[in-house]
Amino acid sequence: MEINFLDMILHATLAAKAVMALLVCMSLSSWAVILHKSVSLRRARRKAADGLSRFSRARDLREAVQTLGGDASSPLYRVAQHGVEEFNRLKEAGNQSDVVADNVRRALRQGVSESMAGLGSSISFLATTANTAPFIGLFGTVSGIMYAFHQIGMQKSASLATVAPGISEALIATAVGLFVAIPATVGYNVFLGAMREIEGELVNFAGVFLNRVQREVNAKADGPATQ
Repeated sequence: MEINFLDMILHATLAAKAVMALLVCMSLSSWAVILHKSVSLRRARRKAADGLSRFSRARDLREAVQTLGGDASSPLYRVAQHGVEEFNRLKEAGNQSDVVADNVRRALRQGVSESMAGLGSSISFLATTANTAPFIGLFGTVSGIMYAFHQIGMQKSASLATVAPGISEALIATAVGLFVAIPATVGYNVFLGAMREIEGELVNFAGVFLNRVQREVNAKADGPATQ
């Protein structure tokens, strides 16, 4: 017998329909997040790698910062912004080199955290969808099976012809829940791996930035003594 899923959904209980409507909304939202994050994380990883390469090849800190081009969409931008602002404040205050290095290090760490928080936005929705969708589908299944048994009592018949349609309609909710959860789980795990790679690039960038700051501070501190 050919299975008509649309017909089963149309004849499902109101609770099962509400569950499936919720699952469809979650599926559309999770796919929108997956598509958006696939593009944004790929772009962020490329910009982080290119920016780190240009920054490392620059002659001094000023030129290195200029190589970033003020691209606010680059994950390196916020890290560099925190580092430059802290370095300029400490330089104007005339702090010692060890104080400058420590404060800039903390500022860079804060920039890395903020950049990663921005990149990770909406990914938690995939984790929530992956964890809750099967249980939401199971709720629809339980509701449908309860309705099927209620119909058995009303019709006073437990034949397969009486039970099978109601139970098959109820099980669709579980299938839809799994259909929603599996892509969300895969997307969440893939994006976590991509974010770890980007975080590694940001940590490397922070290290290169701090090394340049220390060299510049040490060069200015040694300058008057050599004259």
